[in-house]
Amino acid sequence: MSALVDPILSTPTWALLGLVGLVVFVEDALFFGFVVPGETAAVLGGVAASLGHAPLAAVVAVVVAAAVVGDSVGYEVGRLVGPRLLRLRILDKRRARLDDAQRLLARRGGATVFFGRWVAFFRAVMPALAGSARMPYPRFLAFNVAGGVVWGVAVVLVGFFAGQSYARVVDVFGRGVAVVAIGLGLLVVVVWQVRRRRGEAAWEPAPPG
Repeated sequence: MSALVDPILSTPTWALLGLVGLVVFVEDALFFGFVVPGETAAVLGGVAASLGHAPLAAVVAVVVAAAVVGDSVGYEVGRLVGPRLLRLRILDKRRARLDDAQRLLARRGGATVFFGRWVAFFRAVMPALAGSARMPYPRFLAFNVAGGVVWGVAVVLVGFFAGQSYARVVDVFGRGVAVVAIGLGLLVVVVWQVRRRRGEAAWEPAPPG
């Protein structure tokens, strides 16, 4: 378990903020960002803030800014090369989910950009799909900022309050027990995300034939 916690305790603040921001940005900016754990990085940033290794406000600001800017880059990627991206054979296994995302975007518009941020796959592909669909950028940006702020604050606070539990355990039992406690807490977060991603895949329509 200490392998999960020790990097948080030893990483310089500037490197920690840079790494968290980069992972969140890449997940949102790249059409294939669904393989990048942006949400986990944001949670770990909140843990670091609760342990005093980074200001909470700085972590929140970095996560929100990376999410908003990353989505804007993803939108531009979709606007410029979206149709060609969608034709790539590497996406064939996810074709049904992409079709679902496009249908949702067509029906719900900006609301899909906002709520899509809470689903890992949609968080990665929705900006490019919005750009490809030529959603007006001011409309996209409004929902992008709203979603980035709400999501960023929420996931960082999840990590922050998990880390607060660590600090309380240190006071009572010492660091060794606290490392185990926070390791278990982070393991719960990871398991929760894995189960959620499996749940997302479960409703994926079966291929015809």
